[in-house]
Amino acid sequence: MEQQSAFYLSVRSDNIGVIVIDVPNEKMNTLKAAFIPQIREVINQARQHPTLAGLVFISGKPDSFIAGADISMIDACRSADDARKLAEQGQHIMAEIAALPVPVVAAIHGPCLGGGLELALACDRRVCTLDEKTRLGLPEVQLGLLPGSGGTQRLPRLIGASQALNLILTGKALRAKQALKMGLVDEAVPHAILLDVAVKLALKGKRERRPLPLRERLLNGPAGRAVLFRLAARQSEAKTHGNYPATRRILEAVRTGLEQGIRAGHEAEALAFGELTMTPQSAALRQLFFASTALKKEYEAESAPLQRIGVLGGGLMGGGIAAVTAAKAGLPVRIKDIRVEGINHAMKYSWDLLSKKVKRRQLTAAGRQRQMALITGSTDYRGFAQRELVIEAVFEDLSLKQQMVAEVEQHCAPHTIFASNTSSLPIAQIAARAQRPENIIGLHYFSPVDKMPLVEVIPHQGTSASTIATTVALAKRQGKTAIVVADRPGFYVNRILAPYINEAMRCLLEGEPIETIDDALVRFGFPVGPVQLLDEVGIDVGTKILPILEQEYGERFAAPAAFAAVLKDDRKGRKNGRGFYRYDGGSKKRQPDKSLYSLLHIQPQHRLDGALIAQRCMMMMLNEAARCLDEGIVRSPRDGDIGAVFGIGFPPFLGGPYRYMDRLGAANVVNTLANLMHQYGDRFAPCEALRQRAERGENFYNSLTETNTHNDSAA
Repeated sequence: MEQQSAFYLSVRSDNIGVIVIDVPNEKMNTLKAAFIPQIREVINQARQHPTLAGLVFISGKPDSFIAGADISMIDACRSADDARKLAEQGQHIMAEIAALPVPVVAAIHGPCLGGGLELALACDRRVCTLDEKTRLGLPEVQLGLLPGSGGTQRLPRLIGASQALNLILTGKALRAKQALKMGLVDEAVPHAILLDVAVKLALKGKRERRPLPLRERLLNGPAGRAVLFRLAARQSEAKTHGNYPATRRILEAVRTGLEQGIRAGHEAEALAFGELTMTPQSAALRQLFFASTALKKEYEAESAPLQRIGVLGGGLMGGGIAAVTAAKAGLPVRIKDIRVEGINHAMKYSWDLLSKKVKRRQLTAAGRQRQMALITGSTDYRGFAQRELVIEAVFEDLSLKQQMVAEVEQHCAPHTIFASNTSSLPIAQIAARAQRPENIIGLHYFSPVDKMPLVEVIPHQGTSASTIATTVALAKRQGKTAIVVADRPGFYVNRILAPYINEAMRCLLEGEPIETIDDALVRFGFPVGPVQLLDEVGIDVGTKILPILEQEYGERFAAPAAFAAVLKDDRKGRKNGRGFYRYDGGSKKRQPDKSLYSLLHIQPQHRLDGALIAQRCMMMMLNEAARCLDEGIVRSPRDGDIGAVFGIGFPPFLGGPYRYMDRLGAANVVNTLANLMHQYGDRFAPCEALRQRAERGENFYNSLTETNTHNDSAA
C-alpha cells in the first residue's frame, strides 16, 4: 500500500500554488527523512506548471506549522557520518526550495521550530499569525545539537549575526510580534487572513535581500565580527562552563559561513551536526526529551473531567498554585483562607505575575482581566460544593491538615479529591481519619510555583487509581511535569537533595568559603549552588525536614551540629533578607555574608579543589538516588532522572542521576564512594543496591536508548 504523502499541491485560479503540510495520523507536523521524496515531488509538480506565479507553504493542522524534526530519526543515527548525511539531506532540500524561480512564502500558524523554521527561512518571505500558539525558534541547542538544515547560515543573513546568535545559542522561541520586530517575519496577521496575506506577498514577486539594521551591518565587518564572536564565546562559556559543546560548534559554523561563504558554512554545519549527535551530552538530552514526552502521555485514559478547582490557604504556595491553575490550566479557582488578607495576598500574587506579562507585551490588559476573573476567594466554604479537586496549601502541621480533610469532606461533593501540598508529612497520616481515604493524595509543588516545572504526586496505599490519574491530569494542565512517587518521608526530590546540601554545609564548616562551594557545583552544571539554593528555598524550610528524614533513615541525614547556630540567629534566607548571602543594597551580584563565618567559628580559606567539592556533594545524592529506586520511591530510573532534572536542576547534559551513574559505571561509583568513606566517614558508605549492581555489572537502564519509544519532535 502506497504511503500517504504529507505534502500536497493545489494551484489557485490566480496561479499561486499552495503546498499543504499535513503529516498523516499525527497531531503535529514534524519533518522526517522519509518526506524528502514527497517534498521533491510537489516541488517538481510546481516547476512543471506553465503559469505558476508563486508558492505558499501552509499547514493542514489546526495548531501546528512544523514543530521540528523527528528526534527519533536523529537518535537512530549510528555514527557521526550517518548524522552528517542526514543534515546534508536537509540542507539540499532547503536549497531546492530557495532556488525555485517563483516567489515562495511560508504561512505560519502554531509552532514553527527547528527544521520548521529552517524551511521557512528557505522561503523568500514569511508571514505568521498573531495567535498565542505561534512560536518561532531554533531550539536544537537544548538537545546538544545545532540547526542542521541551513539554519546557522540563513538566519544570520536574514536578521544579522548578533540577533541570530542570540536565538541559536539560547534556543528561545519568539512570539509573533517579537519575530516581526526582529525581521524574522515580514508580517504578523490574524489567523483568519493568513493565507490571503501569504498569497498577496507571493504575488509581489521575488524580493531582493533586505538591508540589515545599522548595528548588524557594523558587526558584520571584519573588526565588528571579531568583537561579536569574542564576546559571544565569553558569554557562552560563562553560562555553560564548557559543559555544552554545541555552543562552541554553533559559533564556528556561523562564523565560517560569514567569512568563507555559505557553501563552507553548510559543510561546517553538517560536520558539526554529525559529531554533536554522537556526544554523550546530546544523547543524554535527547533521552530526557523522550522521557518527558512519554511521561506526558501517562494516565490520560483514567482521569476524571476537571472544571473547578479549590485552594485552601492564600500564602505564597497557595497564591502560586491558584495563579498557575487560572493562567495555565484556564480553570476557575476558588481560594479559601481564614483571613481576608490571605485571599487578597493570593489575588495580588496572580495580578503581579500577569502584570509582568502585560509589561513584556506577552499578554493584553484585557487578557489579564479575563484570567483574574477566574480567581475568586472566600473565608468560608461558599462555592466549594462542586469543586472536583481541592488543593490544600496550609502550614506543615498534621492535625491542621487532618482538619482540612474533615472540612472538605463535610462541605464538598463525595467525589472531590483532596490534594495536600506537603513536603514532609506522610499522606497516609493526613488521610488517617478521612471518611473517603481513596480521594486523598499528595501534590508537592516546588517554590516558586509559577517557575518550578516539577510536581510530585504522592498516593498513599488507599488512594484510588482515578484520584492519581485526575491529579496528574491537573498538574499537566498547570504546565507541570508530574512524577508519581511513594509515600515515604522526603518523597523523592527532597530525599536526594538533603544529603547533597548537607555535604555542602560540611564543606563550609571545614572552612571552605561560601562562594567557592557554590561555584564548584555551578561549574559542574547546576543552575545555582547548594548554599544559594538553601537560601532561596528558606533555611528554616530546608532544615525542617532533616529531623524527619534522620528519624526514618538514620544519621546520614543528620544536619551538622554547628548548623543550629544559623537558625538561632534568625537566618531564613532570601525571604527575611538574612542567610548565607547578603540581600541588602542594589548590587546584582550576590555577596556572601561574612558575619556567618564568625557565627560558625570558622576561618574561611579556599583549600579544597572544586572538583572534589562537587564530587562529595554529588556522590551523596547519587547514593541516595540508588536507594530510592531500590526501595520503590520512584517507579523507574526514567522518573527519577526527570524528577532530579526538573525538580532541583540536576545537570541536564548528564541526563539525571541514573543515566549519570550508568555513564560512570556502578563499579566506579562504588569505588569513589568507598574512597570518600575512608577519607570523610561512614555517610559515604555505598548502599547495598549499588554494590550489587557493581558486582553484577548492571546498569540502571537496560540499554542507553530504553526510553526512546516515541516519535516526537523538538529540533
